Formats: sequence, structure tokens, C-alpha cells
Amino acid sequence: MPSTSNADARAAADGAESDPLSALEAARERHREAEAAVEEVGAERLTRLRDVVGRADRLLDGYEDSATGTGDFEAYLEFQGEFSTLVDDLPEEFPAREAFERANDAVDGRRLSESDFAAAREALDPARDLAGRLEEVNDAERAVYDAERAVETRLSNLDDRVDRLARLEALGDADLDAPTEEVREPVADYDEAVREAFASFRESASAREFFDFLDDTAHFPLVEFEPSPAELREYLREHDAGEESVPTLLAYADYSTSKLDHYVDDAGAFRARIPVHRTYLDRLSAEPLTVGWPPPPAGELRALAGELVSVVARFADEATVARARTLKRVAGRDDYERLRRAAEAEAELSADERERLASGAVAADLADAREERERLREALDAGRTTG
Repeated sequence: MPSTSNADARAAADGAESDPLSALEAARERHREAEAAVEEVGAERLTRLRDVVGRADRLLDGYEDSATGTGDFEAYLEFQGEFSTLVDDLPEEFPAREAFERANDAVDGRRLSESDFAAAREALDPARDLAGRLEEVNDAERAVYDAERAVETRLSNLDDRVDRLARLEALGDADLDAPTEEVREPVADYDEAVREAFASFRESASAREFFDFLDDTAHFPLVEFEPSPAELREYLREHDAGEESVPTLLAYADYSTSKLDHYVDDAGAFRARIPVHRTYLDRLSAEPLTVGWPPPPAGELRALAGELVSVVARFADEATVARARTLKRVAGRDDYERLRRAAEAEAELSADERERLASGAVAADLADAREERERLREALDAGRTTG
């Protein structure tokens, strides 16, 4: 069976997760009460009390074995002398002084047993509890810190929820009857054509020529090919294998060393460069040259199309380049943004989301999320104790 303290901790954690605001208010109230309890006695006096309780416990622990029963009589006398001196030196107004006196009475006998030491420890419990007010303040501060972190986590989740719901609401304003095919068709035609042209280029061009093309795309920031490894480029420039295509090099990578010797000038150098970069070579595709669906905003598509015309002309036929030019005209349509938003709605909205938009459920959820977020922000800022 779990301990009560563990069960309480789990209950507090569950409460913070389900109602972080109530948990924060409870933690702050606990902290206020803990500080008031310390102020009632005085922090400095409680600190002294804690030190004396610690000294008393150390005496009890240190002498229990040697001063009990028929043990060391010298130890017995030494213990009683030190413990009684500890108590006698306490000021009359010392907090919980009577607890120390009762503890001293418990071990003030001609012969001491383990039960006498147990009675002394029990007599000190009120003093120990009183000194514990200091630790309760520390525990309460940690509880406030944890509660504030829970509120911050909830706020972060609410920010995400508000963003998602606001996005849904914005998509709900789209014209779902708009003729999106007027944009979809030229984008799809271009994407298909450039994928075919790139695959053909990758298949037929030498690896050296292919990598020169990849390096040149660095001048076009919207065409985001992954930079090629420097040692791979160097190898392709300096060895005959650079005259082979990328698919051929990948096929060579599966050859045994003895077979590879018939196809490359230096099998060792090949092994050190091509197989280790197989993942990079396999990933090289036309995706950085495509538009995708739904398409980007008009300004982004116009800028991307301008770069694509220049880049695609390096390896594709004129028909593919012409399709890239068409993208500029598509982005320039007066109704492009209306069609693009409709395309986004078509792609992103599920049947359930469309129903919730139509019923007003999304708007209601968004209002609730914003209201809760504002309430949590105000509560977190009010009386905050952590940075």
C-alpha cells in the first residue's frame, strides 16, 4: 500500500494538472500560513531551536549504545553531563524549553535503557515540530514554484490551442466552392514535370556535373537542397568515379572490393567516400524544386517561381521551364489568395471540423480558451514569487 505522503503528492499533482489555478491559490495560501507561523515565533529563534534539537539528537544517537544497560559507566556519566548542560544553558524564554526539560528527565536515571532514550526523543517532538516550521516554509515555497510551473505549462498548451482554433476559424472563412483546380492543375503539372526531369538528370549526368549543379543552387535561397559534404565533392573532382552517375556510384557501393577494382581507380578511396554518404545520396530528390499543395502565399510563390525558372533551366527541357514560368502568372491572379485559402481549407479541414465550424463550436472553444488563458496570466502575475 502506498504511503499517505506519496498518495497526497500524487493527488496534489493530479489537482495541479486538472485545475492549475486552484492548485496555485492553495500553494500560495499554504506559503502565507507557513510564513505567518514562522513570524509568530521569529525566524532567528526557530533557527536556534533547530540547532539545539539537532545537538540533542546527536547526543542521543551518539551515546545510546554505550550509556545504556551495563555499558560504559564513563560514557553514561559523560552523556548525562552533556545533556543536562545543554538543557540548563537554555534561556528561560527559549522556545519549547519544557520539551528539553522532559527529555532530560527521561534520561536522568541511575541506569538507562533504550526505552529511556526513546522517551527522550518523544519528549523532544514538540520542539522538533516547532523547529519544523522553517522547513515548512521551504516546502511551501517549492510547492508555489511547482504550481507556477504547472500554470505556465497550461498556458503554453493554451497558446497552442488558441493558435489551432484560430487557424480553424480562419479556414472556416474560406470559400469552399472556389475553383481551386485553376491553381491546382498548373502547380501539379509543374511538380510532375520537374520530378521527371530531375530524375532523368540524376540518372544521366555525371556525379561531378550533378554536384556542380547542387552547389550552384546555393545562390538561390528558396531552393533548399541540403549542402553536399566537402569530402564527397573533393573525391568526385579528383577521381575518375566522378564521371559516373549517382545511381551508378550507389550500385558500385554494393560491389565487393575485388569487383570494385575493375570499375574505379582507387577502391579504398571510393569506400572511404561513397558508402559513408549513401544516405545523403539516396535522399537527393526533386522536392526542393517543387511547389507542393496547398501552395504558398502569392508573394512567396512569385519569388520561388523566379528562382525555379533559373535553376530548372540548368537541366530540364523548355516545356518544364515554361511550366515554371506559368507559376508566376498563377501567383499574379487577382483571386489567387482566395483560391489558395480554399485549397488550404480543403486540405486541412476534416468533416468533423467543418461541422464544428458550422455549428459555432470552434468559435465557442476559442473564446473559452482565450478567457482561461487571460485568467491564468492574471493569476500568475498577481503575487508571483519566482522569476
